[in-house]
Amino acid sequence: VGEQALLKCSFRSSSPITESLLVDWTYRPLAGGPMETIFHYRSVPHPTTAGRFKDRIIWVGNVANGDASIAIQSPELSDNGTFICHVKNPPDV
Repeated sequence: VGEQALLKCSFRSSSPITESLLVDWTYRPLAGGPMETIFHYRSVPHPTTAGRFKDRIIWVGNVANGDASIAIQSPELSDNGTFICHVKNPPDV
């Protein structure tokens, strides 16, 4: 709580990394409920513009190095839940 939380995500691809590479981070609260997209990357980072993580997610990844990590600023206990990183690098999925 209070310190920046790093959510690591690494990937490998048999295809060259291109501008078609997509990264999606989704979140489901610990108490359950629907998954929500909290971060999207396609050529440039697109943090969420609404919801509990608005203005708190920072892109710290480097897709050229197989890194799709994000950081959450000022995390709170209520942020606890399941975070899923999904990477697609067409034609490799």
